Amino acid sequence: MPVTIDLRQAIIHKVHGQSEEDLRHMIEGSVDGPEAALPGLGAVFEMIWKDLDTAKQDNLVSMLHDHLETITPGDITS
Repeated sequence: MPVTIDLRQAIIHKVHGQSEEDLRHMIEGSVDGPEAALPGLGAVFEMIWKDLDTAKQDNLVSMLHDHLETITPGDITS
């Protein structure tokens, strides 16, 4: 019988035990990287988000909102 794990668990398994430097390289290599890396960043962000208190979550949302106000979205390609 094949073993099945969900995407979150696969990502946690992949990054578990990595050094802070390794985690930084993983994040920096994923930002502006291939779209296949986006689910990994999403899972890592989810872990961080769950550990933030409400004030820090509010600050992060405000930073994101401010950033989005300064950029123009690119064309959507099919």
